[in-house]
Amino acid sequence: MTIELTEEEMRQALFGELEVRALVIAPRVQHTALNIVTTEPENTAKKKKSSHKFTPRMRVTLRVGNEFEGKMHEVVHEADTLSSLVAEQEAARAARKKFRFVEVVSVKST
Repeated sequence: MTIELTEEEMRQALFGELEVRALVIAPRVQHTALNIVTTEPENTAKKKKSSHKFTPRMRVTLRVGNEFEGKMHEVVHEADTLSSLVAEQEAARAARKKFRFVEVVSVKST
């Protein structure tokens, strides 16, 4: 007993009757406003500058000189950063412009 079923009949047996729904697409309606007038507000809020801004500073003390094992001077460099490593590198870079030998003594926050 061989029964030959079409694909459509197999689908109906497995899933029941399929309802094909037509998609209804509504046309787009653009609402345009006529006579648009833009005005600037009279009371524009301006940012107030604070009289005292807090900037974090690191004070780096360096020992610098131009002679190997010669006379050394102490130099203090202030960096505007929170990172002690960045402050140390910035101070050493600035000191190397004038001095050949640079040694970091201390890094403190102020």
